[in-house]
Amino acid sequence: MMNADNTLLKRLQDWYASMCNDDWEHTYGIFISNIDNPGWSFKVELQDTYLEDVQFKKIQIQRQDENDWIICMVDKNCFQGYGGPCNLNDLLETFLDWAEETWNEI
Repeated sequence: MMNADNTLLKRLQDWYASMCNDDWEHTYGIFISNIDNPGWSFKVELQDTYLEDVQFKKIQIQRQDENDWIICMVDKNCFQGYGGPCNLNDLLETFLDWAEETWNEI
């Protein structure tokens, strides 16, 4: 059974695999961790990828529930996303939509 969560993970795995070139994966990567707000941190190192010099407009969303929020930006050649405890999917989807849209424009 494939649901939206599995699709996002598959998309992330596919993006990661497409960046692996016997070099990038030895130096750079993708990092998911928890933060104490509570919430999530999601980081993708963009050095030596097609996203390295692509502009990304910062996203900051706070919904009515104080734990329902995301912040996404590119800083120091890294996509960085932070979100509430139930917003990891939002972070992954934001990155993947940007990455895939950019790829389709190349």
